[in-house]
Amino acid sequence: MMSQTHQSTAVCPACEEPLEESDRFCGACGYDLSSTPRAAAPDDHPTLTMAPAPEGSAEWPAAQEPDSSDTPAPVHLPTDLEGIESGGGAPDPRTATPEQLEAATPAAGTKLCVACRAGQVDPDGYCENCGHAQPRERDHMEQELGAVAAVSDRGLRHHRNEDAFVISSAALPDGSPAVVALVCDGVSSATRPDDASLAATRAANESLHESLPRGTHPQQALHEAILTAAEAVNALAQEPATAREHQPHQNAPACTFVGSIVTRELLVVGWVGDSRAYWVPDDRTATAARLTEDDSWAAQMVAAGLMNEAEAYADERAHAITGWLGADAYELEPHTASFKPDRPGVVVVCTDGLWNYAESAEEMARAVPADAAGRPLHAAQVLTGHALDGGGHDNVTVAVLPFPGARQGAGSA
Repeated sequence: MMSQTHQSTAVCPACEEPLEESDRFCGACGYDLSSTPRAAAPDDHPTLTMAPAPEGSAEWPAAQEPDSSDTPAPVHLPTDLEGIESGGGAPDPRTATPEQLEAATPAAGTKLCVACRAGQVDPDGYCENCGHAQPRERDHMEQELGAVAAVSDRGLRHHRNEDAFVISSAALPDGSPAVVALVCDGVSSATRPDDASLAATRAANESLHESLPRGTHPQQALHEAILTAAEAVNALAQEPATAREHQPHQNAPACTFVGSIVTRELLVVGWVGDSRAYWVPDDRTATAARLTEDDSWAAQMVAAGLMNEAEAYADERAHAITGWLGADAYELEPHTASFKPDRPGVVVVCTDGLWNYAESAEEMARAVPADAAGRPLHAAQVLTGHALDGGGHDNVTVAVLPFPGARQGAGSA
């Protein structure tokens, strides 16, 4: 996830995880925030006090002292205690009647909490009984499609994954395949960044599967796909869910975009924002290359000659993006480029959650396994692990496409 300028100072009083304004429970530990005012990070550790016993609590029986014969005191079993209703717990299957069990059985398709196994999960992903945050489907995703694979992970610091990816293969008019990898990174200071990245990848992929089989040149097809993705993200700003949440201090849904198309002879990349694509040849004595240029404050400083790359990316403003997909973006200018590599290799398409830990082309080449062309999923897993081992401060998404991609059979996915 990228941020622009807005950062929340509210933190969870239990684990000090940063919170968002709309959070009902802490995404890291499930703490119920409804009864606790939001507060900034404390300067020291809070004092813990013993909470009074809740009304109706069962009293634990006093242990008996051993008598003069040194006979051990009797042990009280859990079944000796009268139970206290939790206000939502499931009946004990050992003592409940069939009617009670049937009444407590949730309707088909109801999702139960992974922690208490009793409460139902609300639409926001929290247990209605214990408040525990549930694992989200997008916390960790992996997909392999022949000669292309991708992995996306929530990372170690964020409570949700706002990245998205699509990998697929389309048939060109001559029957040869065009392998596609699209990666989007939701702008975390915007409303619904996870929805924005998902909408963009899906819309762009659909556009490519319409244009490539018609014979549209892959570079032009990717340019059109980015425009289609932008329209899909713009449309989110008009939806009621966004309208209710959209406050004056928030931005409309937004994300960055990077994609690559590989054919038998051509390598095409397209992007908006600071997600990147790298070229890593199989022969590591050959030169690796970064194929994209960031739409960011740091890149502008370097391009203007005001700072060198090391100085620019060390600045706290480095990752402020100057281009993105979204209703409040400046004039959209998709970037596209075509290459004809003279040797086999792999294209690494990723968000800054990875390249923050392998920024230069040389660093990325060292992180990519030597057998990446033959094992793209393994390579994507290794690169994700590289980012997590480095700190995992952001969502991590990476796709690996071998070039040439002739081994991949045509067909959508």
